[in-house]
Amino acid sequence: MAWVVAVVLLAEALFVVAVNWLLGVVVDRQKMSLAGLDPDVMAMSSKIAGIVFGLYFALCALVALLVAVRDRAPAGFGRVALISAAVVHGLLGAFAWGLFGWTAFVFMIVVLGLIVLLLMTYDRAAGPQGVAAGGPPGPGAGPAAGPGPDAQPVDGDAPADRTHEPRDGDDEPRDSVPPRGAVRAEVTAPAPTTP
Repeated sequence: MAWVVAVVLLAEALFVVAVNWLLGVVVDRQKMSLAGLDPDVMAMSSKIAGIVFGLYFALCALVALLVAVRDRAPAGFGRVALISAAVVHGLLGAFAWGLFGWTAFVFMIVVLGLIVLLLMTYDRAAGPQGVAAGGPPGPGAGPAAGPGPDAQPVDGDAPADRTHEPRDGDDEPRDSVPPRGAVRAEVTAPAPTTP
């Protein structure tokens, strides 16, 4: 999937550069002017815009290529770049419907769908890697959990008068909301996060 997105975005980058360059050449040779603007400025701005957007789409294609090579979800700047590319394609699709027709709209929406699919399929599919008690994180390890029911208390874990022997009512279901004035001492260890 990521390979397809990389190829499509790279082809789109080349297409955007070529079209804007061609428009700049046409404006320059015909000495066209829009609302009194200088034709040379219009031609140069068209070429610069084509190069900037082409580099932007090429950068997004590079991010998709890295996702394909590493087989890992994009993180940080790469994820932001792909999300912004999805937003840009949504906006371009809306404009393309009115300016060029439904075929350009369909193309933009297909590219948008591919980018969103890339972001969703590689969205932390392996899950967070947990840290085993006293050891480094291992592949497929779940999140770190607290002590089990058979674990012996360590100094400071439980009050001195509390034992781990069952008391009356321990086997009965508990209310989700404690009675007024009661204090709940259950603490859940936070799940580790990955960058």
